[in-house]
Amino acid sequence: METTGGIQASLSGRYAVALFDLARDGKTLDTVAESLAAIKAAMAESADFKGLINSPVLSRDAAGKAIAAVAASMGTDPLTAKFLGVLAENRRLSQLPAIIRAYEALLSNHKGEVRAEVTSAHALTKTQITALSKSLKARVGRDVAVDAKVDPAILGGLVVRIGSQMIDSSIRTRLNSLAHAMKG
Repeated sequence: METTGGIQASLSGRYAVALFDLARDGKTLDTVAESLAAIKAAMAESADFKGLINSPVLSRDAAGKAIAAVAASMGTDPLTAKFLGVLAENRRLSQLPAIIRAYEALLSNHKGEVRAEVTSAHALTKTQITALSKSLKARVGRDVAVDAKVDPAILGGLVVRIGSQMIDSSIRTRLNSLAHAMKG
């Protein structure tokens, strides 16, 4: 088995491993990854969707019907749609963000990639992400899958995290360092 003990140790990790194994057996690893990426984007963009996932008051049946409707409207693949139904039935929809992160890690490991979490002040274009990926590949010696996030608070520059290594070239950090140096 290609998974790491750290991922399997958590509840979300066990769900991610189960989904990964089913997707691998069905040869739909990338299709499931695309569906999960769309769900991840929807969670970031829609407060209603985020509320559905985190609602403790919805019954299993209501949550299942709601998530099935969302999955159908988003055009998710059948395996991911069924998986979302299982999460709703088991009252585990709140684990979805962690499950998606774990699935991404499993897929990257399967492909021999490393994942880089990149935070920028503004959304990066596909061209910028591709260039950054190539640059990081030259640095780490392996293909790099970039998970881009936006945080206007960093003002500019990038914060890149690959595993436990962090490269912080944000303007916020530079200003804080300058302020600290000026204080003496």
